[in-house]
Amino acid sequence: MKFIQEFKEFISRGNVMDLAVAVIVGAAFSAIINSLVNDLVTPVLSLVTGGIDFGHLTVKFGEGDTAAEFRYGTFIQALINFLVVSFVVFLLVKAIGVILRKKKEEAPPTKTCPFCAQDIPAAAVRCPSCTTVLDEDAVPYALR
Repeated sequence: MKFIQEFKEFISRGNVMDLAVAVIVGAAFSAIINSLVNDLVTPVLSLVTGGIDFGHLTVKFGEGDTAAEFRYGTFIQALINFLVVSFVVFLLVKAIGVILRKKKEEAPPTKTCPFCAQDIPAAAVRCPSCTTVLDEDAVPYALR
């Protein structure tokens, strides 16, 4: 019973759940990336390269149907696919980085309290950390 209890504690930890979610989202993201590469990028590359397919390139060791094959063309094709997928993921990550940077720039401006050096919203008239009044004119007279 102790083993089952330990397993329940292990599985209910936050980082295990985060990992499970990451694997599921990663699988879904992988399907999107594969579709993007196979359905959109590869046909364009095939127009540029004239439809070269390396998958059929082999070297046979022996004669007949039982001869061993060295399928170096499949490896070359897998390498090209890896490079294309990596480049597409790079472009997506770069685009997301640009979007996040723009979002960060749109964050509300802050100012620094001259007494406690805390960052506070620019519209604040009193520091929430040290309660220093930063703008006497903005505070109603009854609260001074």
